[in-house]
Amino acid sequence: MNAKKTIRKILFITIWLCIGGGMFILLMAAINKKNKGQCSGYTIVIKGEQENLFIDRNDVEQMLMKATNGNIKGEQVSSFKLHDLKSMLEKNTWIRDAELYFDNKDALHVTINEREPVARIFTTGNSSFYLDSTGKILPLSDKLSARVPVFTGFPERKTLTSKDSSLLNDVKEVAVYIVHHPFWMAQVAQVDLTTDKKLEMIPLVGNHLVKLGNADNIDQKFRRLMIFYQQVLSKTGFDKYKVIDVQYKGQVLVSKYAGDPRIDSIQLRRNVEKLLKQSIEGQNDALIKTKQAYDNYEIDSSDAVLSNDNENPEHKLNPNPGLSISTPAISEKSGGQAELTGSSEQKRKTDKPKKEEKKRPKAVMPEKPVEDENGGYN
Repeated sequence: MNAKKTIRKILFITIWLCIGGGMFILLMAAINKKNKGQCSGYTIVIKGEQENLFIDRNDVEQMLMKATNGNIKGEQVSSFKLHDLKSMLEKNTWIRDAELYFDNKDALHVTINEREPVARIFTTGNSSFYLDSTGKILPLSDKLSARVPVFTGFPERKTLTSKDSSLLNDVKEVAVYIVHHPFWMAQVAQVDLTTDKKLEMIPLVGNHLVKLGNADNIDQKFRRLMIFYQQVLSKTGFDKYKVIDVQYKGQVLVSKYAGDPRIDSIQLRRNVEKLLKQSIEGQNDALIKTKQAYDNYEIDSSDAVLSNDNENPEHKLNPNPGLSISTPAISEKSGGQAELTGSSEQKRKTDKPKKEEKKRPKAVMPEKPVEDENGGYN
């Protein structure tokens, strides 16, 4: 019994060894045949998310021919070092990754995945470049101009700092969101980068500025902006507000004034003070001339009022009679923004002192003569 079992094991092992050896011989024969074979042809496929071909078939062919030192078709299959060819192709700026292989008919297949720009950036030094979805900087192309969101105001530097890299990442996040939403692709004219690394969007429709802040929760910011467009601006018009701020969570702040309302208020007050000073100087000159011409006239200034930002207007007299200037009031709007109300007014009184007229004696009629007792008249 033991002898029979031993013989069966030996036969079982021998059969599997023969099968394995045969498969190995066939495999080696196939490899040798393939290595000795010649490339029967090649196909090149270029893929891009938006079908923007910044690199074409001819460019890939030239790179492959340069690497193989000759024609691709008819070359020995063994002469193609596919790993090296893959690395060489991926060094190209516009190639994200490449795949190469030979099929069973010795045909070379090349698949190129192209880099797709998602934003075009203009620097403060008037230079320009593209940015792709991975954050890689791409040069401009002579073959094609990509239709992507435009960002302006990026710092002009030869070497990017960590802050610049963070800003580029914000640009990439915002650009990717805009590119994948047709409405915002049509609505966003450009996005400005401020000196404090904030994003401000300028729309194509509407005379207003949208403050986005950074790229955090950018989808929620655009969602709040869309709701504001639908529920408010669709009724009031897209030009009603100059600033729309969506950078704060759960809020939409609006202002009818461009820029910082606080700064606008200060500037407006300065303008009023300047106007006041000029008016006072002009009125003083006029008073001197008037005094010379009318020495006997007196000017009553008890009814003139001057109001400014520092003192109570009711307790300060205007040295120029008839002139009243008041600064606008500042009222807080909903959402924390300031709105300026009111206007400066100037009124002149035309009343002048009247000359006293001299009294003239009235005419007196002579008394009627009275007849006396003797028939005479007194």
